[in-house]
Amino acid sequence: MIQKILIANRGEIALRVLRAAKELGISTVAVHSTADADAMHVKLADESVCIGPPPARDSYLNIHQIVAACEITGADAIHPGYGFLSENSKFADILEAHDITFIGPKADHIRIMGDKIEAKRTAKRLGIPVVPGSEGGIYDDDEAKRVAADVGYPVLVKASSGGGGRGMKLARSEDELSNALATARTEAKAAFGDDAVYIEKYLGKPRHIEVQVVGDGMGKAIHLGERDCSLQRRHQKVWEEANSPALNSEDRNRIGEICSKAVADLNYSGAGTIEFLFEDGEFYFIEMNTRLQVEHPVTEAITGIDLVHEQIRVASGGGLSLTQDDVRFSGHAIECRINAEDPKTFVPSPGVISHFHTPGGLGVRVDSGVYSGYRIPPYYDSLIGKLIVHGRNRVECMMRLRRALDEFVVDGISSTLPLFRDLVGNPDIANGDYDIHWLEHYLRGEA
Repeated sequence: MIQKILIANRGEIALRVLRAAKELGISTVAVHSTADADAMHVKLADESVCIGPPPARDSYLNIHQIVAACEITGADAIHPGYGFLSENSKFADILEAHDITFIGPKADHIRIMGDKIEAKRTAKRLGIPVVPGSEGGIYDDDEAKRVAADVGYPVLVKASSGGGGRGMKLARSEDELSNALATARTEAKAAFGDDAVYIEKYLGKPRHIEVQVVGDGMGKAIHLGERDCSLQRRHQKVWEEANSPALNSEDRNRIGEICSKAVADLNYSGAGTIEFLFEDGEFYFIEMNTRLQVEHPVTEAITGIDLVHEQIRVASGGGLSLTQDDVRFSGHAIECRINAEDPKTFVPSPGVISHFHTPGGLGVRVDSGVYSGYRIPPYYDSLIGKLIVHGRNRVECMMRLRRALDEFVVDGISSTLPLFRDLVGNPDIANGDYDIHWLEHYLRGEA
């Protein structure tokens, strides 16, 4: 069993991992930048090490400093959380070379799924349905025109190493294709250091559905159902729920079985998420995230399974603690990401939180690393915390969410709480009638 975990992250996810480790009797090490010296996970960890100044490249992305912190403290494992180094195959390789356990998948699996073109090829080979499009990278305009004509307009030009909507451009006709290619390549090169792009069929009004999977690395895997992440702004998830209002039990079982079989065949180790667009009863693979997701608590709420415990158990060589037959789904859960942003302009709002009060009661969970008097630094993402609500059904869950949002207080800075208070009262949201474009239309006054 792992004896001491170094948590190579910050904020709410660092605190989430710390709590799971403590429940398993495992010692914890927090690393932090100088800007995060007063962070909650730093205060609660058994040991802490400052790894550099505020810029992430000098601290949370500084592999040398993180490995040195392991050596100083005697940590025998690292949990990367999400973001930062969580999907960095070089980091996983270096840890293996230093005999430090990486609580995540093998480096090869991170590499495969980090390359969108190779990920799509792999998904297709494993029997996962994919979006019609190019078989590989597109390297000239003539080839792009041939592929787009075969697929049918509109099409999306996407960065091979992309994510978060960067390096993604829509072309509705051949006249728009050349400009979309050039712009996507430029954005991809700037954001990822790789200008490789590919083409996919553009779906008009899809849902964003993702399936949570866990593998033992030895040919066994389970799925923990799906999450609906369709409410997005600029391709960034805002609201997630499980189960999806758009799926029936047949759809749910079908895609879950496909994903768990694929992960087992891949000998995948640890937690992962396979993401799809869903339209007209069909699933189309987007990508696989080889890490814990921000929205993992909604899955925990409807299954009662601690995903971080499972990650640690698998990384320790203990295999999965349960089989697919042991997984039971109960009720409905919704997560709202509360950010330090203006609720209308979405301009970041760093600063001191003068008063912070979280809601409570049955079925209410808040994952957050902030507190009254805490200063939100301007150097990192703007997440204040995540509000997760669980009910016996979606109606009860929505009523409980409305009540919890009314109790939530964040003073001293702007937050997106008012946006969620508006959303929870919207008829489309109440009916589960939305797609990946809905929130953008709503924010422009079109929904």
